[in-house]
Amino acid sequence: MKSKPYLRNLAKRGLLLNLLLLLYLASGCSYSTMPTYTKQEINTAIQDICKEEYKLDVKTKLVGETVWIYLPVEDLIVKTDKPEKYSEKFEVEQVKNEFNFDSLRSEYAIKTVPEEEKYQEYKYNKDVLDKINDVWKVLRRVIFSMECERAGEPKIFCLVTADIKNGFEMKEVFYYLDLKKVSYDFISWGEYQHRAIQETNVSAQIIDDKEGLHVDYKNITLADFIAAQIQHRIKLKFQKPEVDKNVDIDKEIMKIIVYTIKIYDFRDFTTVELINLLSNNKIILNQGAVWARAME
Repeated sequence: MKSKPYLRNLAKRGLLLNLLLLLYLASGCSYSTMPTYTKQEINTAIQDICKEEYKLDVKTKLVGETVWIYLPVEDLIVKTDKPEKYSEKFEVEQVKNEFNFDSLRSEYAIKTVPEEEKYQEYKYNKDVLDKINDVWKVLRRVIFSMECERAGEPKIFCLVTADIKNGFEMKEVFYYLDLKKVSYDFISWGEYQHRAIQETNVSAQIIDDKEGLHVDYKNITLADFIAAQIQHRIKLKFQKPEVDKNVDIDKEIMKIIVYTIKIYDFRDFTTVELINLLSNNKIILNQGAVWARAME
């Protein structure tokens, strides 16, 4: 049997390894002094690798610190033979989060409803999911070979998978460091799915658009990303749902906001304002109060 001092030393070594790995992630995951891909090369690098290694025609666009990847496909979703059962306890009528100057404003209308079982009759097409996975392989390869920590380097990535046959698309937005953390098991895949924002859209403009001309390409700042992630987390929490129907909705939303701000160590704000549109309840906290809750 190993001695207790030995076990304590082993634990210390484990903590040291975790610290070293964190520093490794923050430094760009490379011991090389020169990145494999530069900001100027990222568009052609993603397109070329997708084409040469996976026979995928993607379009890329760099706007500020945001990289957009457009993947045109057909039949993104298909009818499933085994509908998945789920329950509905809440009705999310409205959720809107945005930064107005240096203040985060969160408006929501969420109410409890009689619990009802429903069935998900559609699923993502496996062939299309394989293509999306191939694009993710390319993104990991490129991101892990860039110096993303430097000012002006890409930090937000947005993959738009467009069903140009049926006019439906899925947009996934993620922060580069979150991808690195989940790849090295610093966060779970469940947590990553809460951090990576997923949105869907239906529009006739998507049909036959192989070039991604209908997409509103723009720079997504970290503040924009955090506001959108909070909105994404709120929807997941109450649409899945992840909480009991008797939960205090205002408190749960406050927990989401505080947690999200904490994990990104975001301090570029003065106040957080919560507005419950159904109860007319309003909560306003300054930055100090938000961080006091984060440290509890």
